[in-house]
Amino acid sequence: MHVPYKSVLGFVALGAAAFTVIHWRSADQPASAPAVASPVPVVTAQVQQHDEPIVLSGLGTVEALNMASIQSQVTGVLEEVDFTEGQTVKRGDILAKIDPRLYQAALAQAQGQLAKDTALHAQAESDLARYQKLGTENSIALQQVADQQFLVAQDAAAMETDQGVIKSDQTQLDYTTLRAPFDGVTGILQIEIGNLIQPTNTTGIVVLTQMQPISVVFILPNADIAPVQQAMARGPVQATVYDQSGSKELDVGTLLAINNQAAPTSGTVQLKAIFPNRERQLWPGTFVNVDLTTSVVPNALTIPTDALQQNNQGQFVYVVGADNRVAVRPVEVAQRLHAVALISKGLQAGETVVVQGQYRLTPGTVVAAAKPSGVPNPSTASAGMLP
Repeated sequence: MHVPYKSVLGFVALGAAAFTVIHWRSADQPASAPAVASPVPVVTAQVQQHDEPIVLSGLGTVEALNMASIQSQVTGVLEEVDFTEGQTVKRGDILAKIDPRLYQAALAQAQGQLAKDTALHAQAESDLARYQKLGTENSIALQQVADQQFLVAQDAAAMETDQGVIKSDQTQLDYTTLRAPFDGVTGILQIEIGNLIQPTNTTGIVVLTQMQPISVVFILPNADIAPVQQAMARGPVQATVYDQSGSKELDVGTLLAINNQAAPTSGTVQLKAIFPNRERQLWPGTFVNVDLTTSVVPNALTIPTDALQQNNQGQFVYVVGADNRVAVRPVEVAQRLHAVALISKGLQAGETVVVQGQYRLTPGTVVAAAKPSGVPNPSTASAGMLP
């Protein structure tokens, strides 16, 4: 197809004009400045320096020092209950009474027999004194005097037997009144008033449990026993008990004993600690966590455990410099306990570490301190991994 020469010149002129306009507009606009990254909000904490205890932790069970099922030692009808369920009682307090009439009658009978034998013994002694006087005057046979001496001895033996029966009957009568054998807390009543109870009953009237003080039996690995023994040689070893989650402190006590043998199947040893339990936060049968303080590190360095991160080379933290830029610092951790990490190498007192918001950081990132609520922490983020 043939294009006229004038048309070609027109297109060329139009293109040149368009280029001139575009070039003029570009030259007239100022160059845009490069974008500056905003500081990443993070939560920080300073490296603390103070004396830090070295602690061994174990899982244990609360156990009462004394627990007794209050059972009858005699047969009879439960006549009276003198406690309320859950009541705190003292040693010697009356808990219940059994119908005592049969045992009162037996005691009265034994006391009557003693009175009879006492009278016979007195009569025999009186006769013996008379016979002995007559014997010195040769007015009575010596054999009769000897026989009377035997009769006095028999009556004395009968009196001793009666006294033994009285003690037995008195004990049986005392058994009709059930008393607390130690200070404790009563449980749920197991037998109602009016029921016949006897020593062969498998169920007692109530279970009495000593609550103050109370013990905790817990386990530690075999390897931890040596430092525990060393600590015990220096003096009392403090034991602190926490709830099952390990977050709430319940009481502070003292280590009592290490069991005399290990469990070969688990490689652990049982230990027993005593706690005053003044607030009664420890209940028999519950699971708890126990911390034993075996020593104290002076001027130790600690940080929140949330600051610790992990990569292929080991544990590290993000340290915030004076220019607010973060740097990766490898650290060695001697102990983690209740959200606090004891640092043995890698940090200095007063340095600042990042404890939240690490998933957005790389070495050299500029950060700004923020409140915990202002720092996103998605569960899907691969927190703290180096690029």
